[in-house]
Formats: sequence, structure tokens, C-alpha cells
Amino acid sequence: MADRLTFQTPLSPHHAFLRRLQDHTPNSTQLAGLLTLLITGSILLLLTGLTVTGTIIAMIFFSPLIIISSPIWVPIGTLFLLITAAFLSMCGFGIVLVAAVSWMYRYFRGMHPPGSDRVDYARSRIYDTATHVKDYAREYGGYLQSKVKDAAPGA
Repeated sequence: MADRLTFQTPLSPHHAFLRRLQDHTPNSTQLAGLLTLLITGSILLLLTGLTVTGTIIAMIFFSPLIIISSPIWVPIGTLFLLITAAFLSMCGFGIVLVAAVSWMYRYFRGMHPPGSDRVDYARSRIYDTATHVKDYAREYGGYLQSKVKDAAPGA
């Protein structure tokens, strides 16, 4: 009976904090992921620092050479930029042309490429609109002819 009647002392704030901390401890997988993240982040931060430092030191040593030879490098860089832009533009236009010709070939051969249903719908809408305009012009043309005869009966 004495075993059952143990008195529980109220937990101090330190014990409650430690109890909550124990309840929220990460498991081994989360701990391994956290360590991996910290190690990888540290290595990348170190490499970033070395890269920035090397870039600054190179700029300090090579800036006089760059400034002295800039009258040569600016026109060459501009020419290189224009040639590269023209080449990439022509490649892009060529790819677009090949894709368009391939799509049209498949469309006219009846292979139903993607988007052909929208082209067919647009064609039918254009045809219907043209038909309605033609009918309206016929009606309106007849109306105008009757008005001309009313205005000038001898004509």
C-alpha cells in the first residue's frame, strides 16, 4: 500500500523544459540530414569565399592590363557579341522553320498534329463569316439597287 501512495512532487520549470525538449528530439534520420546540410553548406560557403577572393585578387592584378588593352578588347567583344547573336538567332529561326514545316506536312497529310483541331475550328469560323458577309452583301446590294431605282426612276 505504501508503494501506491507515493507523492508526486510538482515538476520544476527546468524539468518541464527538459521533458518538452526530449519529446521534440530529432530521430537519427533527421539528425543525419541536418549534419549533411550543415557540412554541405559549410563547404559551399568556403568555396564561395575562395572564389570571391580569387576574383578580387585577379581584378587587382589584371585591371591595369585590361585598362591599357581596352581599345582592342571593346571592338573585338562587340564584334564577337554580334556574331554570336546572329548565329544563335539563325539557329533559332532554323529550328522554328523546321518545326513549322514538319507540322504543316503532318497537317496536310491528315496525321492530326497537336493544335490541328484549333486550325480546323478557325477555318470553319472564317468560312462561316465569309458566307454570312456574302449573303449580307447580296441582300444589301439588292436594297441599294432598289433605292437607286427609286431615286432615279429613269436610270
